[in-house]
Amino acid sequence: MSAAASPHASNAAVLAVDALRAGYGNIEVLHDVSIALDEGTLCAIVGANGAGKTTLLMALAGVLPARGGQVTFDGRDVTRLSSHARVKRGLVLVPEGRRMLPGMSVEENLQVAASARGAEGFARIDGLFDRFPILRARRNVPAGSLSGGEQQMLAIARALAIGPKALLLDEPSMGLAPKLVDEIFAIVAAERARGTSILLVEQNARRALALADRAYVMERGRIVLTGTGAELATHRDVVAAYLGG
Repeated sequence: MSAAASPHASNAAVLAVDALRAGYGNIEVLHDVSIALDEGTLCAIVGANGAGKTTLLMALAGVLPARGGQVTFDGRDVTRLSSHARVKRGLVLVPEGRRMLPGMSVEENLQVAASARGAEGFARIDGLFDRFPILRARRNVPAGSLSGGEQQMLAIARALAIGPKALLLDEPSMGLAPKLVDEIFAIVAAERARGTSILLVEQNARRALALADRAYVMERGRIVLTGTGAELATHRDVVAAYLGG
């Protein structure tokens, strides 16, 4: 796949990443990654397993420290900020694997997340139950007993309870039945329509590109291609590698 020119953040970028490097132990996974997420848009990152997509989201969320480069969020350098401080600023990760508190009820899970915003967060919970009626029906059920699709909805609802300015979504449709995949993508599209900026990492490249305003292809920890979602959905290398063409 041909290498992409390094993308420059536009003035409207809520999240700008410049030459980011990160990894684990002696292994560097991200090699000078530069991307931009414009305000109110959805940006997709596609690539094979092991390309570094999850590592990128972990570094952007502050879960994994940067070894070089810069992360700017909402006009401020957050490269050295803790994950908690980034959440407080509105940069919120929905991790792969959902990671809820299994012994606590659905409502308690939402309350724990909402507590990051105090009264403002708690006030959002009723509205989230309106948007996720299945969670209202399960509000007193332990989160660990929910189905995979219900757990994914709860993971997204927990992030929304914080009132994110930008949402980092890691593989939200993984392991779900096709009907539930439809529901999750509808939720993501609705949140983008509400004005939340979304960076989406997703194995289902076809669905991700169909929704994306902008997209990047990652290979071996590098950005190798960038364009609009529509451009990459018809790019011959992307079709051959990720869309079964």
